[in-house]
Order: sequence, then C-alpha cells, then structure tokens
Amino acid sequence: MKNRIDLKFEELREKNKKAMIAFVTSGYPDVKTSKDLVIQIASKGADIIELGIPYSDPIADGAVIQVASSKVLKDGLKIKDIMKMVIEIRKKTEIPLVYMVYFGCVYKYGVEKFMEASKLAGIDGIIIPDLPLEERSSIVKIADEYGIYIIPLVAPTSEDRIKGIVEDAKGFIYCVSTNGVTGVRNSIVTDIENYTKLVSKFTDVPKCIGFGISNAEMASKIKNYCDGVIIGSAIMKIIENEENALEKVGEFVLGVNKVL
Repeated sequence: MKNRIDLKFEELREKNKKAMIAFVTSGYPDVKTSKDLVIQIASKGADIIELGIPYSDPIADGAVIQVASSKVLKDGLKIKDIMKMVIEIRKKTEIPLVYMVYFGCVYKYGVEKFMEASKLAGIDGIIIPDLPLEERSSIVKIADEYGIYIIPLVAPTSEDRIKGIVEDAKGFIYCVSTNGVTGVRNSIVTDIENYTKLVSKFTDVPKCIGFGISNAEMASKIKNYCDGVIIGSAIMKIIENEENALEKVGEFVLGVNKVL
C-alpha cells in the first residue's frame, strides 16, 4: 500500500495544485480541542498536517510554538497520549499525518517502539529537526520497516550538504525558508527560486517551504518555486489568541488553500 503522502502529491499534481501543510502542537490547548482542530484543518482543505510533539528544548521552534509546548508539558501529556489522540483522529480523516519530533523524545521512547506505535496510530512521516545526517541511516532503516517516511530538512546554508541530506529521501523535502527558528515573519529574504532549483538538482522528491510563511499572500508569492507551503506559527498564534479558534483556524486554512 502506498504511503498517504505519495498519494496526496500524486493527487495534487493531477489538479495542478500545491500542498497546504499545516502544523499544530499536539495536545494544545488541550487534547479534545487539539483533536477537533486537526479534524477542522483537514476539512477546510489542508493537504498534510504536521503534529508537533512537545519537547523541553525545542531548538528549531520560535516563541509561539515554545509557549504551546511548555503548556502541554506542564499539563503532563505523554507521547503515548498523543498516539492515542492520533488513533482517534484517524477515525475521522485519511489526511496524511506527520510528526515533528526531536530526537531526544524518539530515543527516550525507544526508536523501534516509537516507529511501531506511530505506524499503528496512522502516522505517515516523521520530521526530526535535530537528527544528525551521520545518524540518519539507522533511523531511516527502522522507519522503512514500518512504511514511515523520515522527512529531511534542508536550509539555505546547507549548500554542499544538500546532496547528502536529500539522498534517498521520501515523502517531501522540508526546505527551511530562512536561517533561525520558526515564527511569523512579514517577508522572506532568501532567494527561494534559486534555493529550490539547487535542491531540485539532487532530488525529484516534492519540495515544501516552511518557517515564516504567515498568510495567503506570502504563500501565493512562493508557490511557483515549490510543491507546497508549510504554515505553523501563524496557525498556533490564532489558537493561542482567539476565543473561537476552531472557526478562525478553519477560515485561515481555507484562505491559504484557495491561493495554492
């Protein structure tokens, strides 16, 4: 059986459309609302959803996501609870689901155990932002046994390392738009066209731009240079600040989806 991520990109190519990838922190502001948000995002046209697993030292995350992660950790939510939440989500939607998780969490849980639990829950891919390239092959080997894709990240500074990072990649390439951490930005200074052209020299796997894309206008400006856009902090900001977050997040996703 094909991975849901591959099926989704095949479907998008047929429609001549780009992927709208949404990120939410698992369990924020609480498990029930988090589950409802994922289902809402899926129903409003997102193509893939990233589920962040909270971590005490999230080196790639900006302030908005750090605040959410901190609350979830204080509430005592465990990885096993997130796995259960995904099982419940899977009863409602077949949208591709990807974990964004730091390697410390995977290692502590047990790599094989984590992959097995992820597969049973219905996860299609895993992004590990702090996974060293030198250690990736052993993790990919285990993930492959469960049909789960390890999604690689490249950055504008990766340059001569890009070839090694994207070698044998599956699912999609997470192209970090700018150096630094995640967060809402007003503009992206990186030359996205040349950046994605460089990545494309080494792989045909879909390339998706993330970090700093804040609205439909920004998504529209970069869509011609990639296969999808990833939006996280802008969505998490709505969840953090809006009383009727479910409705507002739905409207936001719908708006971005329309321009892609």
